[in-house]
This record gives sequence, structure tokens and C-alpha cells, in this order.
Amino acid sequence: MRRALLLTLLGLVLALSLSACGGDDESSGDSSSGCESVDAPEAKADGSETAPTGKLEAGKTYELVVQTNCGDFTITLDPKLAPKTTASLVALAESGFYKDTTFHRVVPGFVIQGGDPTGTGAGGPGYTTTDAPPTDTRYTEGTVAMAKSMTDPPGTSGSQFFVVTAPDAGLPPEYAVVGQVTEGMETVSAIEALGTGDGPPSQPIVIEDVTVHTS
Repeated sequence: MRRALLLTLLGLVLALSLSACGGDDESSGDSSSGCESVDAPEAKADGSETAPTGKLEAGKTYELVVQTNCGDFTITLDPKLAPKTTASLVALAESGFYKDTTFHRVVPGFVIQGGDPTGTGAGGPGYTTTDAPPTDTRYTEGTVAMAKSMTDPPGTSGSQFFVVTAPDAGLPPEYAVVGQVTEGMETVSAIEALGTGDGPPSQPIVIEDVTVHTS
């Protein structure tokens, strides 16, 4: 049976408590957040991608530029922390896997989560990688990590990623850390502002593309 990829109950409790402290709900959020109103893309079938066998080139810096209808943000990858998963993300981005997918889960004061081709929270690329994080890992604001089901082993990853918006999400060290948002955190905040609880945002947030930059 297919399962949505969720974060642990500990993180969920924190997210709900933080979001409960927010102000009044807004009707759509597009005028105040600066997000362009767009239609949701059609759901795609689960991926049938093949896991890459190589690692990213040593000595290079890899950045993923996530282009959305709320603006762009840049993730600087950390291959030392997650060599298999960062190589997978680059391969998926280069293949166009993330094009016209969505941020299907936006939890104010916790995370924004996307990268599922089906838009349901249960989709992926058709394979997984595993990079267990260090036991002292903390998921602080701007950290980018990979979602997994609660029963998957630590560090299991598909294509779904999340960006932490809380000062500290309070999650256990079970989610592969792939990098940090190094530019465009205001875009992440604009996406977060459209969250209404633990679920889809109040309007579609579309990942128009993810491009790979190296230096």
C-alpha cells in the first residue's frame, strides 16, 4: 500500500502548535505574498527514473535553483552529508523531473514540502537512496532535507524534499540533509504564508522548474 511521506509526530505536534499561534486566515494570500495566481498542473504518474550510480564531482559547488510562481530560491547542496541523495537530486533536476510539480504541503512555522510528481504526498521517482544523517543533526531554518514515511529507515529518500521554516523544527535525526537555502529565503516565506494548517496551501504553488548551477 502506498503511503504519504510525512514527518514524525513530534514535528507535527510542534507545527500545529506554532501554526495555532498565527493570526486570522487570509482569503487567498496572492496579493500580500507576491505569489502569482496560477492553475495547478495536472498530476503526473509516479516516476520510473533510474537511480544514478555516480557521485557529484569533488571540488565543485552544486546549487539547485527552484523556480516557482512565488519567485525563486537557491539550495546549495552538501554532498558530504548526503552523497547519494544529492547526486539523485541533481540527476532528477537535470532530467526535468521537478518541472510542473507543486508544493503540496505547507505548514506555517514548520516546513514547506514538495517534489511529488503526483501531488498527493505519496509519489516519488521510482527508487530510493539512503544517507543516514549524523545523530546530532538539527533541522533549523533554511535546512533542506528529504521526506520519508515514518516506517522507512533513517535517511531514506525519494524525490520529496522539505525546507524548514521554523527556528528549529524539533525533528529527530532521521531525514537526509541535502543542503541549505542560501538565496531567496523571502520566496520560501511567501510560500509559507499561504499555508492554512498541515496540508495544501491556499492556492497552487507550482515548481516551474529546478535548474542546476555549478561552480
